[in-house]
Amino acid sequence: MAGNKPISRRQFVAGASAALAASAAAGEPKAGKEPGSSLAIHGGEKAVKTPLALARRWGKPELQQLEAMLEQDSLFWWKGPQGKLLSERFQQVCPLKHVHLCSSGTAAIHIAVAAAGIGPGDEVITTPLTDMGTVIGVLYQQAVPVFADVEPNTYNLSVADVERRITAKTKAIIAVHLLGNPCDIDGLKALADRRGLVLIEDCAQAWGARTKGRPVGTLGHIACFSLQDSKHITCGDGGVVASSDERFGPLLRGFGDKGFNRETGRHFEVFGTNYRMSEPQAAVAAAQMTRLESIAARRAQLGGLLAERIGRLPGIQPVHVRPEDRCVYWHHMFRIQPDVFRCDRAQFVKALIAEGVPASTGIMFGPLYEKPVFQRHAFFAGRWPVREFGLTAMDYTKHRCPEAEAIHQTGVRLPLDQRMSEDYILQVAAAIEKVARHFAA
Repeated sequence: MAGNKPISRRQFVAGASAALAASAAAGEPKAGKEPGSSLAIHGGEKAVKTPLALARRWGKPELQQLEAMLEQDSLFWWKGPQGKLLSERFQQVCPLKHVHLCSSGTAAIHIAVAAAGIGPGDEVITTPLTDMGTVIGVLYQQAVPVFADVEPNTYNLSVADVERRITAKTKAIIAVHLLGNPCDIDGLKALADRRGLVLIEDCAQAWGARTKGRPVGTLGHIACFSLQDSKHITCGDGGVVASSDERFGPLLRGFGDKGFNRETGRHFEVFGTNYRMSEPQAAVAAAQMTRLESIAARRAQLGGLLAERIGRLPGIQPVHVRPEDRCVYWHHMFRIQPDVFRCDRAQFVKALIAEGVPASTGIMFGPLYEKPVFQRHAFFAGRWPVREFGLTAMDYTKHRCPEAEAIHQTGVRLPLDQRMSEDYILQVAAAIEKVARHFAA
């Protein structure tokens, strides 16, 4: 999931500050304006008193790996020791046979879609609640993204709705483990096998997530990961695509390396673009891999703590994590029930921001089919050739996923990071409880 860059923690904090400034400029109620209120937005004391100061995410391991990289004669990826080390460390976490390092998570998905044989007019079903990077590769293959609805509590694909949207043109499903929460991958795999479809796992936000003890990425036919700056581990930007399926695994490298087959010398048997990762990127990512398990475990702990504390509040519905899964909380998300509160979602979030919580409305960018480029079908110089040539009748202006739309309208998103303290998380939970109780109907 790359493409449109996911909202970073820095952007969350900046947005929160901007919202506070805008509220002040608009004449938001000041202290004493609402008798009996202890909300910070009305002049009360903030619930979050601990400043959020996060330690640097990289240090000596990354520096040592970069120093080793600078001793090399070449920084090109082919047979590079840094890429080899990164691939080996990736396989220790996600044991797949064929591993190809690439330039982004978006590139990883495009490579996977190409290796799966997706072509003009083919349909690929995925969630509308995701980054644009999930579907860019589909569109560049001149295929058609079909958006299926999601479960109301996990925010991940509904297996039943995916099945309802399968047609004779459907060739693949892209399952997104949204916000680090494993989707019903067993259900989707059973459906894909039954209907003869390729299952691609988008694990961009789910490094270290597990379902029934198994790492995400090992259950579909092809796995895609992102190393973009906001992800659990990073080299600024980068990706990994991998598979143990012999139908697809041997093809990954060619589609990410301009059609080269550097092992056999038989080049350009497939048409691929340049999605290569460089050795400096691989060096940083290889060092980051040594931190992954501690990062994933810590995020699971903190996210679970927050969910447990706010889950007992009337009108608050935290994300549901199946008991057999480990969610690694790329962000934390909960929904509010508007009829339980004397305020709308925007007021609720504004009050949280005043309490010191860098909250944001909605999930990701909202349903993708609502975005202008989809509403205009304007993917290639303002045109969509497959529609013009009669290969699809898809009309995104009429597309609907009611649950996804409802989640976006009722969702509240919070940053979550392994460097946060338990005390800070408890203060955030107290802030949510404070606002919820104040606005309780």
